[in-house]
Amino acid sequence: MKVKVKLKNLRISPRKVRVSADMIRGCMVEEAIFRLENTTKRANEVIVKLLKSAKADAINNFKLDGNALRVSEILVGEGATLKRWRPRAYGRASQILKRSSHIYLTLEVAENVVDDKKIDKSEKKYGEKSKMKEEKRNSNDKTEGSKKIIKKIRNKKEKVLKENEKKHQKVGLKRKEKP
Repeated sequence: MKVKVKLKNLRISPRKVRVSADMIRGCMVEEAIFRLENTTKRANEVIVKLLKSAKADAINNFKLDGNALRVSEILVGEGATLKRWRPRAYGRASQILKRSSHIYLTLEVAENVVDDKKIDKSEKKYGEKSKMKEEKRNSNDKTEGSKKIIKKIRNKKEKVLKENEKKHQKVGLKRKEKP
């Protein structure tokens, strides 16, 4: 079930509203409200009000669970543009465009909503590919060649780390000697 709300002729530039809209796209409603309330943008207050209105519509009109709603779609379109004039030097005037925007918000019921329960990793169902990967990680039947390569790589890493430490110490000593 989808709940659609819209806000038209908001006197904020669509470019500025889209920044806030991109933050909440795909989030649960409560998380979206939290994100918007904790960032400072002028459009955030308006979008929070729109989200709360949509949530209330979903609960009262469609009898949906308010905690299971997520922002499935939020679009910001361009509204009417007011043209104003600013006086400039030598009797000229330059045009000012006061832009407005339309916001279209769609909420839907999230399919996999977990009510404050943590899922154990052992309870998760893994696909066949992930089981195979896990078995490979757990198995210790590595060939002799791969064991040698792994040892070489570890030794190289250790050498590089030791060299870097020595260089770092030398640089530190040089800096201390100068003053």
